[in-house]
Amino acid sequence: MKKFLLLITTLFIFLSITSCGPASSTETASDSSAAYIENKGSDTIVNLALAWAERYQADHPAVRISVTGGGSGTGIASLVNGTVDIANASRQIKLEEIDQAKSNGVNPVEYIIARDAIAVIVNPENPVNELTLKQISDMYSGKISNWSEVGGEDRPIVRLSRETNSGTHVYFLETVLRLGSKEDKTLFSTDTLLLPSSEGIIAEVRQNPNAIGYDGLGYVPKDLKMIAIAEEEGGAFVLPSIATVNDKTYPIARDLYMYTNGEPTGVTKEYLDWILSADAQQIVADLGFVPVK
Repeated sequence: MKKFLLLITTLFIFLSITSCGPASSTETASDSSAAYIENKGSDTIVNLALAWAERYQADHPAVRISVTGGGSGTGIASLVNGTVDIANASRQIKLEEIDQAKSNGVNPVEYIIARDAIAVIVNPENPVNELTLKQISDMYSGKISNWSEVGGEDRPIVRLSRETNSGTHVYFLETVLRLGSKEDKTLFSTDTLLLPSSEGIIAEVRQNPNAIGYDGLGYVPKDLKMIAIAEEEGGAFVLPSIATVNDKTYPIARDLYMYTNGEPTGVTKEYLDWILSADAQQIVADLGFVPVK
């Protein structure tokens, strides 16, 4: 009798465990059946991309979107290597990167998904309010090394920049330091502090009254001062804003990009179509960037 009861108990436990199995397997199958989009790249775009992904997933629970930063170079390299669905970049893909992609069987397709102003920022204690592009170029290249040379106090200039893998770094180098000239080979002064993130530049400017940095308009907090910039000596000094980007009076403004391998299809196409919709572009404005529509 005891043996019979033991056999019945063992059989009951086995059936209970077995009956739990399919429920767990169903959950796993449901998760694995969700559409998945891998999105990587520009640190300028990452907060916007995260906000988009959160909103889209709330309305489309069957879609999972992974968003990571690492810089425009990282995103484009991942596209070239075929390891992402969408690459984010705050600069245009270079010809050599396109050639490398095509040699790997990848055909980059470009989408302009927002616009951005690059704000030049200083500590609120700094009395300097206005600079020309040429002055900023000379400051970052090392020709000007003291704030007194541009109307400020007798203090050394502490130059802050994003790292070389950043699309913002590349854009600032080409547009500001080199003043848009392809023949110009000006480089950042060797004592420029290269920081890995927008937040790093903001933190350093906040605590150092001698610092100058640059960042996407959407990242600049209200407790830091933005410099009004003139494109040339004698020109109007303009602060960055959505309005001055749209009317093209602010001289350091750019497009922001997403790249796919070939024309997107399926959930990736649906997601990109939504990004260019009015609802998604309102998020662009809410985060301090400039909508493309």
